[in-house]
Amino acid sequence: MIETDLLVVGSGAAGFAAALAASHAGLGVLMVEKEPQFGGSTAYSAGVIWIPGNRHGRALGIADSKNEALTYLQQEAGNRLNLELANAFLDNCNPAVEFIENNTYVRYEAVPIWADYHPTKPGAAQGGRSLLPLPFDGRRLGRRFADLRPPLRTMMAFGGMMLGRGDLPHVFRMTRSVRSALHVAGMTARYAIDRLNHSRGTRLANGNALIAALALSAEERGIALWLSSPVVELIQRNGAVVGALVQRDGKREEIAARRGVVLACGGFPADDELKRRYYGHVRDGRQHRSAPPPGNRGDGIRLGQTAGGALAEDVGYAAAWVPVSLVPQPDGTTLPFPHFYERGKPGYIAIDAAGRRFTNESASYHDFVPAMVEASRRHAETSCWLVCDHRAIRRYGMGAIGPAPLPLGPHLKNGYLMAAPTWPELAAKMKIDAGALQATIRHFNAHAARGEDPDFGKGTDAYHRFNGDPAHGPNPCLAPLERAPFYAMKLIPGDIGTFLGLRVDGHARVLDDQGSPITGLYAAGNDMTSVMGGTYPGAGITIGPALTFGYIAARHAASAGRFMSMPTKAA
Repeated sequence: MIETDLLVVGSGAAGFAAALAASHAGLGVLMVEKEPQFGGSTAYSAGVIWIPGNRHGRALGIADSKNEALTYLQQEAGNRLNLELANAFLDNCNPAVEFIENNTYVRYEAVPIWADYHPTKPGAAQGGRSLLPLPFDGRRLGRRFADLRPPLRTMMAFGGMMLGRGDLPHVFRMTRSVRSALHVAGMTARYAIDRLNHSRGTRLANGNALIAALALSAEERGIALWLSSPVVELIQRNGAVVGALVQRDGKREEIAARRGVVLACGGFPADDELKRRYYGHVRDGRQHRSAPPPGNRGDGIRLGQTAGGALAEDVGYAAAWVPVSLVPQPDGTTLPFPHFYERGKPGYIAIDAAGRRFTNESASYHDFVPAMVEASRRHAETSCWLVCDHRAIRRYGMGAIGPAPLPLGPHLKNGYLMAAPTWPELAAKMKIDAGALQATIRHFNAHAARGEDPDFGKGTDAYHRFNGDPAHGPNPCLAPLERAPFYAMKLIPGDIGTFLGLRVDGHARVLDDQGSPITGLYAAGNDMTSVMGGTYPGAGITIGPALTFGYIAARHAASAGRFMSMPTKAA
């Protein structure tokens, strides 16, 4: 038997936050991860955190308050907002992030124009709440760099070079700006050197940078992290969770956890059974492709339920939606590419199977998917087409295709991208009505030339404009689609993680069906129910709460006192 104070299950943002906060509080910590690499969904993510009233925003002169943030969450979630969780998050998010930045290698910066996703609602911020992780040098991990989960392959340039949000403007301008060309050249040269000794680039950005910085900090504090070590059972004594059985190196290890267990396994986006139960369009037999890692199969949720934990099913949506395209791979498989950015750029519109626009393309990815599902109800397939002209695709790229001078040919050859010299010919390839498509394009172009979108209002609020091109006017999100050839790419529903999870209280303790806390059992990240009630108010609303509730769980465990000596009964 191995004894520790706190057992942390999972190695994403929530898990590392819990482990580090517990260690700094004087507890012994063991982290276990079922996958052979650490990082979970966070390693795939942008690493952004939504933290109202943060110190980085204040340093930029951005005014914000808890009351404004709470007002906005109430507008977003309505009666689904759990006020205890919302207040716990808003009261602890800044202490949590300040703890992380003061005691680890993680560094964040505010983006003053990164607005909340519905910036016209009461309490919404026009910028400053979403914090972006700074790049991190993966070489600092040494041998453990190979154990860090890489991002989605479709999200890396040249098969292994990471691009952060701050790099993208340079990529878009690299053929028109000397400064941007030098920036991209520097990244590319660094990547070429990296590939002499590494399987991918070591200049880390986004969630990979966040996880690498947390992991190095944890390693330096002596926090053990077991890989390929799934928890197979929780152990209870007199109703309290006091440890777990962990499968490691072909045998079961019994872990006694004096202060309890934190579940931070990343939710269930890779579990087909749970998706059929909770994703309406999947239940109806419609297609869907999840972006998170394939190991996120609801393990933490099921473990929590075996110990008596209740599932909080009253959420607006079960998952964080994102439209994805399927990128063909050399072995004949496909990988998803999440479409976060280019939909809001000038020169792109989304078309349904009837050849008509159906939504505001610059709206959030989470809003885009329900609109796609609704527009597809009368059609055989739940999908849509993202279309653009030659000027747009060469300036901004499309999906996994980078802007000029990167080639289009390979993507046309493998069918990922369609092209035609005229709209009727493109419609024929898309198998949609050519007349309807041409009418849609004519109507859109006539208004877009004046920077107007009377149908859906693309580019009319701060979040739309943030996703547009600030150098393009009069509307940064609108341009006529008029320069041939024309292009189309199929999008289908996807997700970047789940919102539906275990019911917890403001201390991150898992609750039973009667609303009572289960002693010694905590949940954080996507294993706990969404703080936002299954809504998506802004960038970073999953990782922000993940860091915060991991921190909350650790602090409660540290203050709760030792409640067991030796586990005696398996749950």
